[in-house]
Amino acid sequence: MKILLIEDELPAARQLSKMLNSARPNFQILDALDSVESAVRWLRNFPAPDLIFMDIQIADGLSFDIFRQIELKSPVIFTTAFDHYAVQAFKVNAIDYLLKPIDPEDLLRALERFENQRSAPAFDYESIARYFQNERYKDRFLVKNGQHFSFVQTTDIAYLRSSDGLTQAYCQNGKKYFIDHTLEELERLLDPRAFFRVSRNMTLQVNAIQKIHPYLNGRLKLDIEPVAPEDVVVSRERVGEFKAWLGG
Repeated sequence: MKILLIEDELPAARQLSKMLNSARPNFQILDALDSVESAVRWLRNFPAPDLIFMDIQIADGLSFDIFRQIELKSPVIFTTAFDHYAVQAFKVNAIDYLLKPIDPEDLLRALERFENQRSAPAFDYESIARYFQNERYKDRFLVKNGQHFSFVQTTDIAYLRSSDGLTQAYCQNGKKYFIDHTLEELERLLDPRAFFRVSRNMTLQVNAIQKIHPYLNGRLKLDIEPVAPEDVVVSRERVGEFKAWLGG
């Protein structure tokens, strides 16, 4: 069985390769590609693989652009960092998907579904592509400034902190503003490449991190700027995902 990976995050590609080798040692991973351009070039020049694992957001756009440029007959298992609300689009269209970080049991189930199918499902790529193209990340937030309203650019936010049911955005210039969204909602609204939820009550922008220290029980302690009201600690369960996120 010949497998092609289309994934622009090197740690994620390595981890998926390792999991596939463990789950199906007889599978051959042909290549790992990181862009629409390289994938189209590869698929035009080599025989179609038996199965493709394809991330949705890759280096030069959405992987759905591949389908507009070539006729792809290989079955596809998508991988995505979008939350479960976005994943509903896949369920409607009967597409196999894996939610990042990939769980080994989810991978096994997806492989079993693939192996039990006699033919690739008819995917409605266009409608799903439209869904994700409409899924825009917020680039600014409306905030109240005294008796007036203004807006804060997302790129100016160092971190977001939840306390007593309220969410505040702490900006790089030291100012802070209340935001009308929970951290759960912000996980969908913010670009996951730039923001990571390190704990139940805090989401960090990557540029806010100044130093990373080993901490008790396999955790990590972060020095951030501006300084947070309490210690910023990444739980042991999230350390692996946090390191993969930092690696881009």
